[in-house]
Amino acid sequence: MVAPTHHRTYPFAFDPHYSVAARLFGIEPRSAYVAVADGRLTARFGPWLVDTPVQNVGGMALTGPFATLRTIGPARLSGRDHGLTFATNADSGLCLSFGEPVRGIDPFGLLRHPGLTVTVAEPEALAEAVVEAQATEVGHEGGSTAEIDLRTTRV
Repeated sequence: MVAPTHHRTYPFAFDPHYSVAARLFGIEPRSAYVAVADGRLTARFGPWLVDTPVQNVGGMALTGPFATLRTIGPARLSGRDHGLTFATNADSGLCLSFGEPVRGIDPFGLLRHPGLTVTVAEPEALAEAVVEAQATEVGHEGGSTAEIDLRTTRV
């Protein structure tokens, strides 16, 4: 039996102040989104891309608010844990943690990221879509593998 194809796209929530800085790096509403489709999670942020199977998502947590100076502009790399942030506002986002670190910030894939924070307009809906996609993936039994914390964590 073939699982139904699920395709959902979640746009980023752009703060007007972030929009100006984002455009300098090729980040605008049409090039900034997270998609859950055909068993994959794809996050596009201008020239940056993270693409991984939904089964690689091991946990999700609502996060925010963020320090504007630490999130405005291009994709950001955490010096502490090598997590990646795609931010278009300082209010809130969804932090996804991965079982296997993913490519994202460099074009050669030398740096791998254990997590990705995205400031999509509907972070709760994105988390639900990941869980649903994990549960319906072909050949996967036992439902979702992701742990979700929908309590907002201040950053």
